[in-house]
Amino acid sequence: MRVIAAMSGGVDSAVAAARAKDAGHDVTGVHLALSRNPRSYRSGARGCCSIEDSNDARRAADVIGIPFYVWDMSDEFHDEVVEDFVAEYTAGRTPNPCLRCNEKIKFAAVLDRALALGYDGVVTGHYARVVAGPDGTEMHRAVDHAKDQSYVLGVLTAEQIAHSLFPLGTDTKPEVRAEAERRGLFVAQKPDSHDICFVADGDTPGWLHDKLGTKPGVIVDESGEVLREHDGAFAYTIGQRRGLRLGRPAADGRPRFVLDIEPVSGTVTVGPHERLAITGIDAIRPRWCGPAPTAALRATVQLRAHGEEYGATVEPEADGMRITLDEPAYGIAPGQAAVVYDGTRVVGSATIAATRRATVG
Repeated sequence: MRVIAAMSGGVDSAVAAARAKDAGHDVTGVHLALSRNPRSYRSGARGCCSIEDSNDARRAADVIGIPFYVWDMSDEFHDEVVEDFVAEYTAGRTPNPCLRCNEKIKFAAVLDRALALGYDGVVTGHYARVVAGPDGTEMHRAVDHAKDQSYVLGVLTAEQIAHSLFPLGTDTKPEVRAEAERRGLFVAQKPDSHDICFVADGDTPGWLHDKLGTKPGVIVDESGEVLREHDGAFAYTIGQRRGLRLGRPAADGRPRFVLDIEPVSGTVTVGPHERLAITGIDAIRPRWCGPAPTAALRATVQLRAHGEEYGATVEPEADGMRITLDEPAYGIAPGQAAVVYDGTRVVGSATIAATRRATVG
């Protein structure tokens, strides 16, 4: 097959491209330029959108012996990922920009362009597996569950999965690094990227404050007592404990957590940890990785990247899904993704719109 290898500049995408070439595919390496001003994004080993990463990807392609190009997708990234991130926080939700980037950039815009250019698919360094199933191509968890990235790929459609190659899904990260050393790829020991690539210093509240300005509000307890004022509700997320700066402890001396965010008034409500417990989720914008279920199904649900799985009953609806968890989950915020699994197979995902609290005895 003729394939585009999306090369971020890290070790995973470099080894994935090399393996695709070894498998006999006609591989072209492509690095995505996602920033209108690359120096405003993270630099060095902590980024995934920096000038250094572009240079690292080019050098890896030279070692592998494949053609290499840079595709400028900064406008698409800004409109679909960065602006969406700001809008979600403004609305009091907690988005996951990596899922959004996979959905709108890496496996929509890139794949669409690749297919239009006559390529058969896209290769990435994600840790997941694509296998043949009874109803077509399926996506499964990686063998190494500690590194598994199927959660952030849960937004892919069946057609996108059919045109995707994930060569690393059967390996651990140490095995991939060792292979990179053997291949002479100098990125073999390059640290993984972390946090949000377009937040230059890692200070998300500060970055949002620069974008949105000051929007005063108050932090209150569940009785409505005002505990202090704040400069913007966008600096908080459901389940947050640190950085509240309340000045005085709760009456019972226990820590307090963010329970609710009301974006119009800017009111942030805090309370005890047990009030974060939820057993019900209403989710919207479903993305099915295969045929959409027509009836309720027993499944497991993952609610955070690298988070635990919860047994659940999932009821598909026309514009979403209704999820009932077997056991309470804590600190789940609207805007996050709920990814549904049948064993290791990814069934689909949806965006959490609302949660239903567990009954506390």
